[in-house]
Amino acid sequence: MSDAPLQGRVALVTGGAAGIGFALASGLGRRGAAVVIADLQGAEDAAARLRAEGLQAQGIGGDVTSEEAVSAMVGAAEHDFGGLDILVNNAGIYASLTPKPFDELNLAEWRRVLDVNVIGTFLCCRGVLPAMQRRGGGRIVNISSGVAFKGNPYMAHYVASKGAVVSLTRALATEMGRHAVLVNSVAPGFTLSENVLRNPMLVAGVKEPSLRNRVLGRDMVPDDLVGAVCFFAGPDAAFITGQTLVVDGGAYYH
Repeated sequence: MSDAPLQGRVALVTGGAAGIGFALASGLGRRGAAVVIADLQGAEDAAARLRAEGLQAQGIGGDVTSEEAVSAMVGAAEHDFGGLDILVNNAGIYASLTPKPFDELNLAEWRRVLDVNVIGTFLCCRGVLPAMQRRGGGRIVNISSGVAFKGNPYMAHYVASKGAVVSLTRALATEMGRHAVLVNSVAPGFTLSENVLRNPMLVAGVKEPSLRNRVLGRDMVPDDLVGAVCFFAGPDAAFITGQTLVVDGGAYYH
């Protein structure tokens, strides 16, 4: 296999300035893709870190719940790198959440999580389609979560949102196949990203059960997701669509 299987491809990674998103952007870049990092803040600094490694990268600030911002992200990819081939829908709300019983969640919390995790994913998928059509096809990789299959307690809004991402992946794969756009999902287990580590209550409640339930009994880190995402984005996944790959060290068999 080539050391640069994504050479000539252009990728957009949402929520790419830190944590899982930055690891994915870096992995795509090291495999030859030009990368546009989109995030609410820190996108250009993150892109500069990749450029310092000799990779092609640009950063753009923006909110995935805004149609105008999504349009600007796609426009940046086409303007700076000539097109768009790969979308990684990584932007989402999780690390800032406080686990609580479902009947203590208020409507505003539900709407914010669903707006970013589900509506944001939809808007980005819709927003990239014309650009991918101009390239003759493309790849979309949605970051869902293993909780969609396990029904974890005290995070009902998050679990529901990631279940929606899995179902949306399947529906869009069916609709977008005629455009040669493949849509798949990667479902991580509990990952010790830098943002998660800033929420000690979340770590205290989730880390130990996650370790106990894994066949591979170690902490999961952002780099553990890079191979799966780059596989779906690359040439070896050219006849795979509508699938979800769980990456969690063997906590759930899907």
